[in-house]
Amino acid sequence: MMDLTPLDVRKKRGDFRRGLRGYDPEEVDQFLELVSERLEEVVKENLTLRERADRLGRQVEGQEGREKAVQEALVTAQELREEIREQARREADLTLREARSEAEELRRVAQEEARRLREEAERILAERRHELEELNRARSRFLRAFRSLLEREMDALEVEEEKTPADDFPPLRQEEAASPETAAAGSDDAAAADARS
Repeated sequence: MMDLTPLDVRKKRGDFRRGLRGYDPEEVDQFLELVSERLEEVVKENLTLRERADRLGRQVEGQEGREKAVQEALVTAQELREEIREQARREADLTLREARSEAEELRRVAQEEARRLREEAERILAERRHELEELNRARSRFLRAFRSLLEREMDALEVEEEKTPADDFPPLRQEEAASPETAAAGSDDAAAADARS
């Protein structure tokens, strides 16, 4: 099919043959003019529609490009989300392992400190028991020594109670009793004995 322009329609006027009983040339010319005008409008409208179609095609291509970019961005976002989730899981696992390790270390340190304190308490208790035993032995020694002292003093007291005051003086011999110096010396001895008692 050949393209037909308004100019082709206008030029066609002189190309028709003339017959005896043909169409009225004036009506044909009017019709051709009308056709050419209408064809001109159709061509203009077609150009406008083509331009619009081209513009819309470019917009569609742009939209398709944006849609592709959005889809790629969605895929990237999903991949990033998975990476972030995996990273968060790894960090949580690491934090949990560190917390468990720290708790284990704290438990070990606490057990070691408790063991050390228990040993220290047992050592102090053993020292105090030893000191108490030493004090008990010293008390027993003191009480035995004191009892021995008291028994000696009681024995000495009983001996003193059994004595008479005259026992403190030595017996006089006959010769000494007659002499006056002896009598004076005897009274001095008696005074000294009284002072001792």
